[in-house]
Amino acid sequence: METILIEILKSLLPAVIVALLAYYFFNGFIKNEDGRRRFLLQKDNQADALPVRLQAYERLALFLERIKPSQLLIRISPQSDDKSAYEQLLILTIEQEFEHNLSQQIYLSDELWNIIKSAKNGTIQIVRQTVHNPTITTAGQLREHILQELLDNTPPSSVALEYLKKEIKEVIG
Repeated sequence: METILIEILKSLLPAVIVALLAYYFFNGFIKNEDGRRRFLLQKDNQADALPVRLQAYERLALFLERIKPSQLLIRISPQSDDKSAYEQLLILTIEQEFEHNLSQQIYLSDELWNIIKSAKNGTIQIVRQTVHNPTITTAGQLREHILQELLDNTPPSSVALEYLKKEIKEVIG
């Protein structure tokens, strides 16, 4: 009985070894093929998504240019001499521009989106701080003072635009 059992084990052992080796090689092949398919799918998706991402970058570059105080003040003229009314008009314009481009954040890195939000908030802060200057009494003086301040300091939107350009270069490669 023992000899029969030993003979069965002798004949099954090579088959078990061959089965284990086949499993090992087929499992490796299947994993490799799965990885290759995922890579090709990701590559195709990136090729399709790149134009959409670049369009989002373009729209946000335009947003940053439009909220740059020098551009904003040229585009938005005061409707009266009231500096507070002009302040509200400028802030409303900035907020509307931002809301119009809100959906573009899904194509950007979180860091860039936070920088763009900071540029928007920084521009609003410049307007608000300037309004609180007691020497400024009219909307025209408000415009002049903000433009004068830009000669001395870099606007937040310019800093954000530089970072946006840097991220585009990384995306394009």
